[in-house]
Amino acid sequence: MAKKSRTKSRPQTTAPGEVGPRQPCPCGSGKRYKACHGAPGGADVYVARPFEGLASECDIVAMRELVPAATARLTLRADPQRVVRLCTLLPMAAPAMVRDSGEIWLGLQVQHQFGDPARDLGAVLEAALEGALEEGAGVVGLTDPPGPGARLQDLVDDGPLTIEVHEGFDFWFSDVDGEERAAAAAALEQANASANPTARLTSVEAAYWTNVGTKEHLRWVMPEPEDRLLDALARLHTAGKDVLVDDSRFVGMFRTHGLLAPVWDLPVGTGPEALEEPAERFAADLAAALEDAAELTAEERAARSGLANRQVTLR
Repeated sequence: MAKKSRTKSRPQTTAPGEVGPRQPCPCGSGKRYKACHGAPGGADVYVARPFEGLASECDIVAMRELVPAATARLTLRADPQRVVRLCTLLPMAAPAMVRDSGEIWLGLQVQHQFGDPARDLGAVLEAALEGALEEGAGVVGLTDPPGPGARLQDLVDDGPLTIEVHEGFDFWFSDVDGEERAAAAAALEQANASANPTARLTSVEAAYWTNVGTKEHLRWVMPEPEDRLLDALARLHTAGKDVLVDDSRFVGMFRTHGLLAPVWDLPVGTGPEALEEPAERFAADLAAALEDAAELTAEERAARSGLANRQVTLR
C-alpha cells in the first residue's frame, strides 16, 4: 500500500485577478512574478495597460512593439508650439534626444522595465524639456525608476495622432549636415537593414502590413477588452469571416500592454493596398460580432479555446 503524502495541499491564497508568486510576471520579462515585479525592492508598480485613455493608444502600442520606423507629432499642453516627435526607435535606443533645432524626440522602443511605460515617457519628456534649455543637451534617459509623477497622458493634448511610417531610419539625420551623416553611415545602414517594409492601413485604425521576406503579415492592435474580443473573433472564425484575401490565414495574436493584436499570414505579393477593403469589411463584421450577446456555440467555444492558445505575450 502506498504511503500517504506528508505534504498537505495548501489552500489557494491568490485572489482572482492577482498574480501568484510562481506565475510568469505579466510585464512579459519571462521571469516569475516573485523574481520580477513581486520581488522585494523590485519595480514599484506594474501597469497592465499603460497607454489607456489616449486616443491613439493602439497606434502607440504598435509603434512601441511592432513597427520598425515611424514617427508622430505630439502637442504639449503647456507649450503647444514646442515640437515633440514620438519615434519608434532613436539612435542607440536612446529614450529621448534634444536636437540642435530644439526639437525633442521621444523614443518608444527602449529597455526601461520600471513598470509603467507611460510614466517613464513622462519623466523622460520632462527631463528633455529641462535639457532643451541647455545648449548641447543631446541624449536624455533614465537610470533609476522615475517614481510618482506625470505620465505621458498628463503632458500631451489627447487627440488622434498622425502616424508617419518611414522606409528606414534616414529621418534620424534629416536636420544634420553631410559630414555628421557620413560619420554615422555604418550605424544607419545597419539600422535600415533591420527595418522590414511596413505600411499603416488607411481604412482602419492601428493595422500594419509588413513584409518579412518569406511572407507578409497584417498585425492589427485592437482596443476591445480581451474576453469580448476573443468571443467576437471566435464567432467570425467559425463563420469563415476571418479570411482577408485568398490564401491568407488568421494565425494568432500578440498580447501587449493590455491589448490584443491579431495577426494574419498573407501570400507574398499581397501588399497593403489589397488589404484596405477586406480590412474595412472585417472591422464591420467584428463590430457586429462584438454586439452579439448570445452564448457561444460548442463550435465557437472550441474556436475560442484554440485562439486563446495562439497568443504570444510581448514584454
